[in-house]
Amino acid sequence: MQTVWLTGAEWLAVLRIGLGLWWLESWRHKDKKGWFERGTGIAWAADVAGNHKWPQVKKGFEAVVAPRPKLMAYVVVYAELALGLGLVVGFLTPVALVGGLLLNLLYLVLMIHDWAEQGQNAMMALISLVALLAMSWQTWSLDSAIGLF
Repeated sequence: MQTVWLTGAEWLAVLRIGLGLWWLESWRHKDKKGWFERGTGIAWAADVAGNHKWPQVKKGFEAVVAPRPKLMAYVVVYAELALGLGLVVGFLTPVALVGGLLLNLLYLVLMIHDWAEQGQNAMMALISLVALLAMSWQTWSLDSAIGLF
């Protein structure tokens, strides 16, 4: 593979790191006090799920998230942080890529009515898939340095 400036593996690492920075920005801009103390994030998601055009989304939300809103707020917020850190430093990269792919697909389904959110989550899911299938942890990663994967 011929590329300009970096090798193909290095460009894949750039893609992986960029995706990690995207997750970190998602975590950084969240109002954590609102999510953890006032429940704003889960309340917003409850409203979206309650008005969703697919009844399965509302049922799934009521079964999984609604009974444990505080726990789920922590799961969402800290999953985004863990994904970002894992991808930037390349630690447990395949796990982070699969986790991010699943979270983006979940967000994509939840936000089916919002084109801006759909575009962001579709692009992040696509990057996750490419980075996973191209094994982007082979360069510039802790996984590579310590011989994981």
